[in-house]
Amino acid sequence: MSNFETRDRMSFVGSFAPLLLRHAMVRCAPLYLFCFVLSATVHVRQSGFLPAENGLPAGWKVWAARSETAPKTFVDTVHYRSGPGSLAISSDSNSLVYGGWHYTITNIEGGKWYKFSAYYRTEGVPNEPLQVIARLWWTNAEGKRSGAPDFPYAVTREGEWTRLSLDAQAPDKTAAVTIHLYLANAPQGSLWWDDVSFDEIPAPPPRQVTIASIHLRPRDTGFPEESVRRFLETIRTAVPAKTDVILLPEVITIVGTNKKAMEVAEPVPGPTTARLVELAQQRKSYVAASLYEKDGRAIYNTAVLIGRKGEIVGKYRKVYLPYDEPDDGVTAGSDYPVFQTDFGKVGMMICWDSAYADPARSLTLKGAEIILMPIWDGLQTLVKARGMENGVFPVTSSYGDPSLIQDPKGEILASATEQASAAVATIDLNRRYDWGYNLGNMRLRFKKELRLDVPAIRPEFAR
Repeated sequence: MSNFETRDRMSFVGSFAPLLLRHAMVRCAPLYLFCFVLSATVHVRQSGFLPAENGLPAGWKVWAARSETAPKTFVDTVHYRSGPGSLAISSDSNSLVYGGWHYTITNIEGGKWYKFSAYYRTEGVPNEPLQVIARLWWTNAEGKRSGAPDFPYAVTREGEWTRLSLDAQAPDKTAAVTIHLYLANAPQGSLWWDDVSFDEIPAPPPRQVTIASIHLRPRDTGFPEESVRRFLETIRTAVPAKTDVILLPEVITIVGTNKKAMEVAEPVPGPTTARLVELAQQRKSYVAASLYEKDGRAIYNTAVLIGRKGEIVGKYRKVYLPYDEPDDGVTAGSDYPVFQTDFGKVGMMICWDSAYADPARSLTLKGAEIILMPIWDGLQTLVKARGMENGVFPVTSSYGDPSLIQDPKGEILASATEQASAAVATIDLNRRYDWGYNLGNMRLRFKKELRLDVPAIRPEFAR
């Protein structure tokens, strides 16, 4: 027998629940308001794997769709993390390999939240996000799938081992979950799994963020200072108190001035960011806006994020420039940074960035939950696509298109089209946005299934 430890309190309490209930009713009837029955919970721990009579650790099965894709699976007592014996998978020089280990946990309840965690280490696995697979397969009382599977994707490196984890809500009518631990398409790969756990946890509390997106196009201002003043006045009249994030449009120092980028460019920090710092401190809000930044001999279209206390959290330099900006002496940026705030991770894009898939994709892979987009004018459909394909909240502040706040499924939560107005919405970053029975959570699937290993090149430039 294996020496792994399994604790399933829900199964134990469930078997005695009728007896406990009868006992409570008899002994405590006059004081029934103060009586209770122990709630059922699930806590499973698996480690120190040793084979049973069938060669497998108790409760574990091996799986492959067909013999041609079956990996070699075995208990390895040489490679392990905490106690002798890990769940090993070897491709055995088979590039078609796809499969591994299964373990089923019963007494799961739909709607409740569970934390999965497992450790793995690899050799000869070049693309871990695609080739190392953990999956939660939810089923109902009839053994049929109750919803889309979940793919744990949160990664923490701990020496030679990597922790893979996920907090997930069981779909409605779920009665059991099967943990899948696979190796996929790694012809020289070896994979070891250890310290597998699955625990019932409290539902996460709401993580609410109130966002205001400004809609204003100043005209005939003549100078950057006047354009910025009009934006600040709109914020004063249109943005409610206790707003967490205030977003302004693209290059707020040039709109309405009839000037060129080189005439309005300034350092960051500089005079315009100083005014935005004062605004952030007064409002106790994050403030984001785009302006032309002068850095040495270069000029960039730069989005700046300022914190509640007036600190410059970070800046992003627009990567995708339409032809008129280089013609005006503007240089493209070369990075997609993500910024940690007190409510979550934020990325920024600027206008023409939304026409291409890779800016939002890169920000999402780095953990961005909200993408703030100062925009001059553009295609709202492209913005919608960027949010939907990545499972994030895009927020735009525009001179032409509506300034809007969108959820990860493409629904517009708030929109502003009138001059000197603001789109305002409160979002919940802990809310789960699923696409239904078959598609499931696209943010999780995006993190797991995105094929970054396949090069996207123009063949005529290949050498």
